[in-house]
Amino acid sequence: QVQLVESGGGLVQPGGSLRLSCAASGSIFSVNAMAWYRQAPGKQREWVATITSGGYTNYLDSVKGRFTISQGNAKNTVYLQMNSLKPEDTAVYYCNAVAKVLVTTAPRDYWGQGTQVTVSS
Repeated sequence: QVQLVESGGGLVQPGGSLRLSCAASGSIFSVNAMAWYRQAPGKQREWVATITSGGYTNYLDSVKGRFTISQGNAKNTVYLQMNSLKPEDTAVYYCNAVAKVLVTTAPRDYWGQGTQVTVSS
């Protein structure tokens, strides 16, 4: 009932920037938090950043000071501004939402399809 669509990935040189976008749609009663995860080839998916419904943010240590997660004007939209990109940031980036479809149901995780970010010279 909830669909997440990421966009904004691409190929950039080290030190470059990208802004990822995620839009949630479908039947959504409420969203507790939205987050970004990433998965590099041969690696486990790792958490990158979270923004809660209250606007609090948290980041993976290796991206602090370089990445910024924010909410768009639409509450169901989240962005990840990535600056000073490094080759180590190369991965498929996934949008995650913790949301309730109905007031009577518990929150659950929803995932987007992912968008490729490649940092290479």
